[in-house]
Amino acid sequence: MLKLEGVNVYLRPLELVDAEGNYPKWFNDPLVCKYNSHGDVLYTKNMALNYIKMVQESSAHKVFAVCDIKTDFHIGNVSLQNISPKNRSAELAIVIGERNFIGKGIGKEAGKLLIEYGFKKLNLHRIYCGTSQYNIAMQKLALNLKMKQEGIGIDAMMKNNKFIDIYRYAIINKDTMSENNI
Repeated sequence: MLKLEGVNVYLRPLELVDAEGNYPKWFNDPLVCKYNSHGDVLYTKNMALNYIKMVQESSAHKVFAVCDIKTDFHIGNVSLQNISPKNRSAELAIVIGERNFIGKGIGKEAGKLLIEYGFKKLNLHRIYCGTSQYNIAMQKLALNLKMKQEGIGIDAMMKNNKFIDIYRYAIINKDTMSENNI
């Protein structure tokens, strides 16, 4: 089994058994979903199982459980989604679902591990993400991951019956730039 190890967390592929734990509850937690597109409908165990099955069979998604290295506790997910082999790009998404791990640097460590995996193992050239205009923590995280802000999607997401802007960030794999004579 693929395992990406950091100092405080490790990443492993999301498994069906993860739907038995707290994972489905995260997307019903107003704090966890405050700035993302989740939380509008009740997220169930069956929805989690269907999602896990879909990503396990998909070449366009690499979804990892973020686990505490000391306890093996599943505390969040991180993913590369919308993987485009032609464009060698993917979208980064992070959710830390366990409240007592929010704000502890877990997203940064998991994000670094995933970006390294995307560039070195998947040979990606570009990894990008988007976040709510109000999600200051994710904006800081993107910058800490060496991403650059590249634009704003005006009224790109509906949250709480209100359109909000999405700030877009990206990082380019410098090792692939020389291949393209840039």
